Amino acid sequence: MIPMVANIIIVDTSEIIYEGISSILTNTGHTFNIHQADNLGEMEQISLRTKAEIIFINPLLIQNQIKHFQSLKRELTNVHWIGIVYSYLDPQLLTVLDDIININDSRIKIINSIKNPRSEYQNQQQEVLSQREIDVLKLLVTGNSNKEIAAKLNISAHTVISHRKNISQKTGIKSVSALTVYAVVKHIIALENYRE
Repeated sequence: MIPMVANIIIVDTSEIIYEGISSILTNTGHTFNIHQADNLGEMEQISLRTKAEIIFINPLLIQNQIKHFQSLKRELTNVHWIGIVYSYLDPQLLTVLDDIININDSRIKIINSIKNPRSEYQNQQQEVLSQREIDVLKLLVTGNSNKEIAAKLNISAHTVISHRKNISQKTGIKSVSALTVYAVVKHIIALENYRE
């Protein structure tokens, strides 16, 4: 395996988040130049200096600065933006990012998030989930039980459970709430179709 070398910025005010992600990344056998920023302004200065390829960012730091963030995103065209999600966020906010990781995600999922180039990420829902799994996911995140999904798709409840296991395994996401965010970010469901 050829070692990866990348400049990474972690934008979050939490020292624990910074140290945790840094620790996971430095124990991969790859070489990462990791920098910390507390806000968008600081991140912009570091990025100009280091030519960052990957930026982990707490979406709360962009929620009131969406226009500024989108301007930065247009400017920094070669950056893969990964949101660090550890509280409930408006799924619409997450759609401006290229990828997300959840605070409960496994080390493997976090590492894989930096290995996917943007072009691969944007097509990931077609590559990762089969059409039937997408059908199950749509019904699952809109509040249907396994039995209801089975009836609507004309399959057995056992098959629904198998599809759910595959979805969790392929996405690395176990909770329905996190799968909902995933489905919105991946444009599998429209935000207005989601009912609580």
